[in-house]
Amino acid sequence: MSGGPYRNPTPTVDVLIELADQPGTLVFILRNNVPQGYALPGGFVDAGEFLADAAAREVKEETGLDVTIIELFHCYSNPSRDPRQHTVSTVFIGRATGTPVGGDDAATCVVCAPAALPAPLVFDHATIVADYQHYRATGERPPARR
Repeated sequence: MSGGPYRNPTPTVDVLIELADQPGTLVFILRNNVPQGYALPGGFVDAGEFLADAAAREVKEETGLDVTIIELFHCYSNPSRDPRQHTVSTVFIGRATGTPVGGDDAATCVVCAPAALPAPLVFDHATIVADYQHYRATGERPPARR
């Protein structure tokens, strides 16, 4: 066994935000940082932080919305999902009301139907949204991925 440092994946969270006053839509942010493009609101979990608390904090920082976490959706762990480093994302479904406004590392926010996604989507967020659409249509959760 090697005596070197551990290189574990970094925990992150993402949130599929359903707007109560705009049914059938989701909130996306336009990232200020690399990788640039559109993404679901989310980010890194701070030390000592519960996952759902991190999700609500990231949504507030990036969109200004107070989100209610409704359910744990799925976890995504493809080692290449984030070009910066290996991350494992816990994805939640949340609900909010109001108009999202870009903040923190989000240049702006976009509200759209999953069938009309902004481009380019970064990370594996197109897969997450496709899995979400399938879940909403059928009630079937995504399969475990390798």
